Amino acid sequence: MPDKTHVKAVVVCGLMIAAAMICSYLESFIPIGLPGVKPGLANLVVLDCIWLMDPLWVVMIMTVRIVLSGFMFSGMSAMLYSLAGGIVSLTVMLIAKKHTKLSMLGVSIMGGVSHNIAQLIVAASVVRTLAVLSYLPVLLTAGAVAGTIVGLAGRQILPLLKKSGIDF
Repeated sequence: MPDKTHVKAVVVCGLMIAAAMICSYLESFIPIGLPGVKPGLANLVVLDCIWLMDPLWVVMIMTVRIVLSGFMFSGMSAMLYSLAGGIVSLTVMLIAKKHTKLSMLGVSIMGGVSHNIAQLIVAASVVRTLAVLSYLPVLLTAGAVAGTIVGLAGRQILPLLKKSGIDF
């Protein structure tokens, strides 16, 4: 018989994946007008999970969300770009949370910027030209803006999640 803590963790992870999937779906209706730029709503779930859970659970939530969203909403190519951005940004955010005095807002901005940098590096390697790096200022700005919005929202949602007993 599994212990209650493990069952709670699995249930909460399922809920977080579902919430991130809903955010990914809703994000598809937000017109930005710039190639490769998204608001990063699903990252709101990941950001709060960083503050609530063991990092291995957060890695699982992020990975499952990206793979499922890729199959359901965007396709294999976009999924690979998202995985690259997600792995790098999650790594950066986990390190920043653990080893700096940055607030959730600062960690989120670092995540948004590093996500876009990773995707641009993947794009440069796929098209085999550094010319795509000329898009870096746009993506850095977009990552900082999205990171700010996600960080501000995450700061508001975190106390509600803690109050509901979702942390473990």
